Amino acid sequence: MDGLLHQAEWVRLEAMSGLDQAAQSAQGQYFTPERASALVASLPRLSRAESLRILDPGAGSGMLTAAIVDRVCREGLIARLEVTAVELDSTLISTLAKTAELCRQHGLRTGVEVEVKVVQGDFITLQTGLEAELGDDFDLVIMNPPYKKLAALSWQRRAMAAMGWETGNLYAAFLALGVDSLGPGGQLVAITPRSFANGPYFERFRQRLLSQVVFDRLHTFESRSTVFADTGVLQENVVFTATKGGAPRRVTITSSHDHTDGLSERTVRYEELVSPDDRHRFIRITTDNDDDRAVKAMRSLPASLSTLAVKVSTGRVVDFRARQNLQDTPASGSLPLVYPGNLRGGRIQWPRSIGKAQGFQLLHEADAKALLPSGFYVVVKRFSAKEERRRIVAAVWDPTQHGDQPVAFENHLNVFHAGGEGLDRELAWGLCGWLNSSVVDRYFRTFSGHTQVNATDLRSMNYPGEEALRRLGHELDSLPGQEELDQLVSKMTLETAAA
Repeated sequence: MDGLLHQAEWVRLEAMSGLDQAAQSAQGQYFTPERASALVASLPRLSRAESLRILDPGAGSGMLTAAIVDRVCREGLIARLEVTAVELDSTLISTLAKTAELCRQHGLRTGVEVEVKVVQGDFITLQTGLEAELGDDFDLVIMNPPYKKLAALSWQRRAMAAMGWETGNLYAAFLALGVDSLGPGGQLVAITPRSFANGPYFERFRQRLLSQVVFDRLHTFESRSTVFADTGVLQENVVFTATKGGAPRRVTITSSHDHTDGLSERTVRYEELVSPDDRHRFIRITTDNDDDRAVKAMRSLPASLSTLAVKVSTGRVVDFRARQNLQDTPASGSLPLVYPGNLRGGRIQWPRSIGKAQGFQLLHEADAKALLPSGFYVVVKRFSAKEERRRIVAAVWDPTQHGDQPVAFENHLNVFHAGGEGLDRELAWGLCGWLNSSVVDRYFRTFSGHTQVNATDLRSMNYPGEEALRRLGHELDSLPGQEELDQLVSKMTLETAAA
């Protein structure tokens, strides 16, 4: 007879074949495949006990429930399992009940008493009322929460705020309520996007999460596309376990290409994961020695943007709000408007055939606020394409190439400037070369699991000193190949920092 998890996988596949994919996507609903479920269930600590109370919110077809039941029955450490499996989608309740019955029968065959209570309802509604209807003393919460943004005025965000949590995404709300559902010393294990690890959008959420739990283990996937391959979702995911009220010690970090291959494993001090000096509370996941070297190199650098007298801001033009100012073909009387598509090889090619209007007309006196005066600027894409080698893609706006005139930058760009004025040429090219280096890319990936580059991320980094950046910039008027650039960066900046 096939094992429990394999039987549950057939139930999952059968359920998926009858579901409307558009409806699934609208609900942020992505079922966990068999091997990914086994990986998630393998991570929490299990010790000998009479009973274990488990909560699986957003249970879907019940794959995570089946995976943890399968593990408990194999290891034989626990006599009784009480699982509460919550699912909102009424069309899945019969499927979830089928998996629950498979779990009960498997327990009978292996000598473990297994009770799976299926609850149809909204997890947020159930746990944000005057009383937590599901309880708040679970030993383990295991989840693959839905991924979906929450509108600022949605009832879910208001309900979470009343509970003391700032959450802009359903998965963050599920994590928060998962923490609240645990008893002291209880464990949370989840597979989620990595986006909560950095950036301003999740900062208040991170602050409270890290005050409530301590991470024990984290697992990352090198592949962005294979974990949920049969669901059509492209996400960079992390699996983690955390203990409520635990003491920070050491953290085990594992990684694999996807959920099907072997793991690499390392252990780091907790302060390497969450630096006590970082007021933004970024979660930095270093998966190998190269990551370690990049982090140490970056932390050894002497400068910040503040000490360099440089600022970074998002571009001022939101094109759909400024349609009346846009001119398809730049002409007399219009000024340059730069988009991410204009960045090519470290320089800004303007105009360029990118399907965007690249002329900006001043129609009213207030329109001048969208402009920066003539000068050298370094711009970084806020969203890098998945096929690009680097997360941070930087280029220089050169007024000697484009004329002595003001310039507008579109909102999908981050712009480095000197208090609203241009930078000098050597500093601009030094920053551009530095930002495009492999050491910066590797460092950035330790805390950012998505393609967005926030201005806050750029402000949080250490930088080479001004003299080192100018020496690098003196050598550049375009970007060389990656290997040559990395050698220049090492010579001009990293070696200076180490001296």
